[in-house]
Amino acid sequence: MTPALNKPLPEFEALATRGVKFTPQSYLGKTVVLFFYPKDNTPGCTTEATQFRDQHKDFLKNGAVVFGVSRDNMLSHDKFQESLELPFELIADTEEKLCHMFGVVKNKIMYGKKVKGIERSTFVIDGAGVLRAQWRGVKVTGHVDEVLKQVKAIKKAG
Repeated sequence: MTPALNKPLPEFEALATRGVKFTPQSYLGKTVVLFFYPKDNTPGCTTEATQFRDQHKDFLKNGAVVFGVSRDNMLSHDKFQESLELPFELIADTEEKLCHMFGVVKNKIMYGKKVKGIERSTFVIDGAGVLRAQWRGVKVTGHVDEVLKQVKAIKKAG
């Protein structure tokens, strides 16, 4: 079931770096930012992750937790997280459960071949577990500022 705007997220569980288990239930009371990205250690994904890293304190100050999500395995995530000094956790969605649930798996053309890939997308869930904002087909430039603005609006409304 794909989450719908202004509706509660269905219950699910996902494993993240540093042994963190993510469920929407365990983060009630906090705003959650889930950003889906295609692959660890690629130029666009590195840029996006470092922009979330550089503004991480502002997200925390506004009551938000940030999670990156990709199909990479935990070992890849650990290295990516360590090399970029990411202060937030990365969810290893190797079976694409979250990717399919959020509808971010898309057919792409890469080097003339059709491949299934992850469409860069971000979702913001409020403290009650309700999906409040979504961006699909994200362009990295300026995106993190937009997400932070949404998080601040949720905090102000709360």
